[in-house]
Amino acid sequence: MESNLYKVNKILNNKKYKEYIKKNNEYEKNREFCKHNLDHFLDVARIAYIICLEKGLNYSKEVIYAIAILHDIGRWMQYEKDIPHEQASEILAKELLCEAEFSEHEKSLILQAILSHRKNGEEELNSIIYKSDKLSRKCFACSAEPKCNWNKDKKNFNIVY
Repeated sequence: MESNLYKVNKILNNKKYKEYIKKNNEYEKNREFCKHNLDHFLDVARIAYIICLEKGLNYSKEVIYAIAILHDIGRWMQYEKDIPHEQASEILAKELLCEAEFSEHEKSLILQAILSHRKNGEEELNSIIYKSDKLSRKCFACSAEPKCNWNKDKKNFNIVY
C-alpha cells in the first residue's frame, strides 16, 4: 500500500528509532499505567489529524504524525537518566528528523511541539498535541485509573475521537 508519509516512515524504519521504542517497551513492560509505545503515538497522531481537519487547519499530515511518533520517544531516558521525557524526546528527535530530511521549518514546528506537549499552551499546534495526548488515553476503561496520579481534569472519561 502506498503512503504519503514518506519522511514519517523513514523515522519508523530508522534503526535508532526502533532501539528507542524497544527501550521504552523494556522500561514499561510491567507498568500498570498508560504506556509510551507506538500504539499511543499513533492514537495521538490520528486524533491530532482529525482535530486539524475538523478545524480546517493547514498543518501537514507528515508534521502531525512526526510530532506524535516522537513526542514520548525519550521516555526511557527519564527512567534511566532522570531527564524530563519531553526534553529527552526533543534531543533524540533532532537527529531522526535530519536523517528523515524534514525542512528547517518542519523541524522547528515538530521540536517545539515535542517540548511543549505536557502543557496546554497558546500555540495552536502545541495545544492540539497536548489535547490529543490526553484524549488518546482510555481512562474510562482503565483498571489502574483509581491509582493514577493524574488530576481528574487531565483524565479522559469519554470517547471524543
